[in-house]
Amino acid sequence: MKVIIPLAGKGTRLRPHTHSKPKPLLRVAGKPVLGHILEKLKSLPIDEIIFITGEMEGQVKDYVASNFSYQTRFIPQDQLKGDGHAVSLAEPYVTGEVMIIFVDTIFDTDLSVVKTTSADGIIWAKETATPERFGVVVVENERITKFVEKPKEFVSNLAAIGLYYFKDAKILFEHLHGILQEGRVSEGGEHRVADAISRMLEHGSNLVAKEVDVWADCGKPNTLLKTNRYLLENGHHREIPVTNSVIIPPVHIKDGAKIVNSIIGPNVSIGENCHIKNSIISDAIVDDNANLTYAALTKSLIGDSAIVRDIFRKLNVGDNSEIDFG
Repeated sequence: MKVIIPLAGKGTRLRPHTHSKPKPLLRVAGKPVLGHILEKLKSLPIDEIIFITGEMEGQVKDYVASNFSYQTRFIPQDQLKGDGHAVSLAEPYVTGEVMIIFVDTIFDTDLSVVKTTSADGIIWAKETATPERFGVVVVENERITKFVEKPKEFVSNLAAIGLYYFKDAKILFEHLHGILQEGRVSEGGEHRVADAISRMLEHGSNLVAKEVDVWADCGKPNTLLKTNRYLLENGHHREIPVTNSVIIPPVHIKDGAKIVNSIIGPNVSIGENCHIKNSIISDAIVDDNANLTYAALTKSLIGDSAIVRDIFRKLNVGDNSEIDFG
């Protein structure tokens, strides 16, 4: 099986952090979002993971090579023409089974169903209270009959989470070509995987929906913090010794962090070699090598090597920044 992971998006909703690192390398509960996803693939018979990358490809290469042993391939997407275009770039290297994963979300589900399914493909989904924000699937007698992108009128509350499996990649690519020939594009002029899936259904493909147990969004600052909270509460709590400080679980504190005269937690992730002194931090992600002094922060994202002093507020500051109200 091959896996295609499109990564070329700009991640504009997570700026300033995505000015200096790709969105999938932003951390939650001590690990990049991409790392959480790649961990979940270890039980599958994967021949190769194909990353469709943007201008910060080198960071993704370095992270994957340093932390995983998958066979990998990296393909740049020089023109951002949509996720369908991104997936189509992998066509020369994919035959047979293929899985496509969009890394805006962390999921929890049993992926081993791909080994036994008799369907032509699987779309993983989750019930949502706001189906108008997502692509949704309509299911009848266990089969998907429609895939509707951001429906203006209610048709289903089962939202596709961006995780797909197809037994024969050739069929998927045929329909990706088909939407290009027919000129099917989104309102923004992009070519979408959702349109190719709709075309597959129109031509008789047997696709089924599987509901995931967890669908945790990582696409915006507030949802990144929400996902951080969920992971910390579900198996990712980690402490290290601190000096004259109080730790309120759950937290995830990396080795090398130095915490002095501070209150940390709940729901805080602290990266390697951070220095935190005389501070109160809750509901926050503090990345590697950050330095916080006399700070009282909540609902905050602090980038790598940022320096923060004398701050008492919610804060969203990128890598290598310095904030000092002293």
